[in-house]
Amino acid sequence: SSSTAFVNIGERTNVTGSARFKKLVMAGDYPAAVEVARQQVENGAQVIDVNMDEGLLDAHEAMTTFLKLIAAEPDIARVPVMIDSSKWDVIEAGLKCVSGKPIVNSISMKEGVPQFLEHARKCMAYGAAVVVMAFDEVGQADTQARKVEICERAYKELMGIGFPPEDIIFDANVFAVATGIEEHNNYGVDFIEALKEIKARCPHVHFSGGLSNLSFSFRGNEPVRRAMHSVFLYHAIPAGLDMAIVNAGQLDIYDQIEPELRTACEDVILNRDPEAGDRLVALAEKFRGTDVVAEKQAAEWRGWVVEKRLEHALVKGIDQYVVEDTEECRLKAARPIEVIEGPLMDGMNVVGDLFGSGKMFLPQVVKSARVMKKAVAHLLPYIEAAKEPGAKGKGKVIMATVKGDVHDIGKNIVGVVLQCNGFEVVDLGVMVPWSTILAAANENDA
Repeated sequence: SSSTAFVNIGERTNVTGSARFKKLVMAGDYPAAVEVARQQVENGAQVIDVNMDEGLLDAHEAMTTFLKLIAAEPDIARVPVMIDSSKWDVIEAGLKCVSGKPIVNSISMKEGVPQFLEHARKCMAYGAAVVVMAFDEVGQADTQARKVEICERAYKELMGIGFPPEDIIFDANVFAVATGIEEHNNYGVDFIEALKEIKARCPHVHFSGGLSNLSFSFRGNEPVRRAMHSVFLYHAIPAGLDMAIVNAGQLDIYDQIEPELRTACEDVILNRDPEAGDRLVALAEKFRGTDVVAEKQAAEWRGWVVEKRLEHALVKGIDQYVVEDTEECRLKAARPIEVIEGPLMDGMNVVGDLFGSGKMFLPQVVKSARVMKKAVAHLLPYIEAAKEPGAKGKGKVIMATVKGDVHDIGKNIVGVVLQCNGFEVVDLGVMVPWSTILAAANENDA
C-alpha cells in the first residue's frame, strides 16, 4: 500500500532547523554531528537531509566535510543523502563527494527556465534525483491551480532535456494552516488535491513536503504539532505523498490521538468548518506544555496485567520496563517461547495492522522492533537452556535482507520464531547480494 512505501526524510542534520546540530557544526564538533545523523537513521529515517546554510558558516566547507565523514560510517552511508541548500555552489560541491544516488534539494524556475535546466542537466550528469519546488518567476505556488500549473510546466521542460521522470520529486509547498488568516484555511486541501492532479498529469514523478511548516502556528506545543502531522500524513499519503521531511520522534499513531484533538486537526487540515482554526487554538491550550493524555496513560498502563503491559510497550515503543515485564511473563508461562508467541506477537500484530492501514509510520515501527529485540534477547538464554541435550535440530535456515533493502524488522522477528522452534538460523544481515545468499545456502547445506 502507499503508506508502507512512504519514505521518512530525517530533518535533524539541518543547521536551519536544529539548534543542537547547528551548535555542533559551528563549534567544529563533527564527531558529535555525525552521531546526530546516526541517531536519525536508527530512528527510522530512510533519507537524511543535510543543510549547512548558516551565515556564519563556510557552507561549502561544512557540507563537504560532513558528507565525507558520514560516507565513512556504514550505518549512515546505507541511506541516501539529500543535499539541501539554497546556494547552487554548495549543492554542486556536495554532489562531488557523494557516492551512490543523492537527492538535490532543490531546484526551481524562480530564476527562469534557462538556469533551471542548467541545474537539472548537472544533476542528471551526477545521477541525482531532484526536488523541484513549485516556484516560478512569479513566486511560490499557494493555490491548487498554481501548484498544478508550475509542476506541469516544470515537468514538460525536464522531459524536453530527457530528465528521467522517476528522478523528479515535486515539493508542492506545505504551508501553515490555522494562522487566523482566512486565505490560508484551504492550504492543506490545496496541497492534497494538487498532488492527485499532478500525479495524473505527470506520470512516474514523486512528491515530498516539509511537514513542520504545516503546524508552524503551534510552535512550542508539541502534542498539537504531532497530532497535526500524523493527521496530515494519513490523508496526504493516499493522495500521492511519497516522502516528507519529518522529525521521526514527532509523530503520533493516528488511532491513538485524543479524539477531540484528532477531529479538530482534521477539520483544520481538510477545511471542513470556517471556525475550525479558532476551535483548534482553544483546544491547544489544554495540551500546552504537558502531553496530558500521555501522562494519564503512563500512570494507568503500569497497572494492567503483564501480558497487556508488554503488548502496550511494543505498540508504543517504550523499552523502559520491557525486561522486567518479559521476565514476569516468562515466570507465568510454561515455556519461554509462549511469551514470544503470545503477548509479543500480539503487540507486533497490532503494529503491523496500524502500519498497513497508514495509521502508524516507519519510525514508530522501528521503535517497536527495538522493544521486541530487547524482550527476545532476555528470553533467548532461557530458550537455549530449555533445549534437550543432544536434541536434533529441524534444519538450517539462511536469512537475509536482499541488496537494495536496509530493513530487517520482519527478518529478525521471523528468525527468532524459527530459532525458538528448533531451527538453526544463519543471519547474513542487510543489503546482501543474491550471490552471497546462494553461496551461504550451499556452504551451510541449508
